[in-house]
Amino acid sequence: MSPSPRSSESNLVAHARRELRILGEDPDTIRGLCKVVQAFANMGHSGGSAPHAIAYLERLLRFQPLTDLTDDPAEWIDRYAEGMTSTPLWQSNRNSEAFSTDGGKTYYLLS
Repeated sequence: MSPSPRSSESNLVAHARRELRILGEDPDTIRGLCKVVQAFANMGHSGGSAPHAIAYLERLLRFQPLTDLTDDPAEWIDRYAEGMTSTPLWQSNRNSEAFSTDGGKTYYLLS
């Protein structure tokens, strides 16, 4: 049974539901994603604030930081001290792709 639009759902949710059906997504996925879209719609963003919220949300859902990484020791996990590496190496707890050999003063991304 495919999910049907509700008369009270927002235009945004109706759009998402329609597009997901066209894509061929399964009903459980459609229901779940439409709940997320409805939660976003319930926030009442304007045309000015929605793009910012969407950009934040996309980065957060991808486990990406919203600001630049710093050399604050609280942002770095010492993998050497944990016995996981044979040489000094820190990994960012804000961006798992970021590694440093000097405690976060400089770092590189795996990507």
